[in-house]
Amino acid sequence: MKAVVGLIMLGCLATACSARTTASSTSTAATAQPWSLVALGDSVPRGTNCDCTPYPPLTADDLAASSGRKVTAHNDSVSGATTTSVLKQLESNQSVIAHVRAAHTVEIEIGANDVAYNKTCGTKVSCYQPTVPTIQKNLAAIVARTHSLATDPKLLVVLLDYWSVWLGGKYAAEKGDAYVAAAEQVTDDVNTAIKSTAAESGSAYVDLRAAFKGPSYAYDETRYLSSDGDHPNAEGHRKIAQAADAVIDEGLHI
Repeated sequence: MKAVVGLIMLGCLATACSARTTASSTSTAATAQPWSLVALGDSVPRGTNCDCTPYPPLTADDLAASSGRKVTAHNDSVSGATTTSVLKQLESNQSVIAHVRAAHTVEIEIGANDVAYNKTCGTKVSCYQPTVPTIQKNLAAIVARTHSLATDPKLLVVLLDYWSVWLGGKYAAEKGDAYVAAAEQVTDDVNTAIKSTAAESGSAYVDLRAAFKGPSYAYDETRYLSSDGDHPNAEGHRKIAQAADAVIDEGLHI
């Protein structure tokens, strides 16, 4: 009988302990310090040509769900931005500087406008390639400046690349084989610079070509593009947010 009573008491103690642990975890999550996510870049994170929520606030929502914390998003991206203009933002725009100082995560997607398709170069890849080293140099400076401003020593910088720096999917195909081939090569050059900068700076990296086109880059990404063939639609922004959140969760060990 004493043994039975003892087991019952232990069971009760275990149940009480479990309840206290659950309550403690819930309380910790509820009182955890809020996180701030900042997005820098061009018209893609801005949400151009999509009457939808762009991926930076979607990423914040996903991060809030996975972390149990409140996560706010500041979308400081600008349509038409280049690596030079983003660097200037971080040097002189006081609102952007304040947001980065308070950030725990910064998403950066920039570089496509530096090599925007133009009639002078046309599909001549060699005409765009001299710009790529400048993209990489500016991007490295952007990451360094971001870290120098941040007050969070564990700040996570996330660099996102492009499925295409020009038109994509069926919209590129309509321009002809030479356009498709040139778009793929220029995109590869820019994405290589972004990926290298991520590795050299200790930043996280999101491969959006894989997200949109599959691991071998063989799928048609048209379903993720808006009517201009250049920017993501609502489904595309959701896809980007999912890919970014997976990388951020890993980077923050959530």
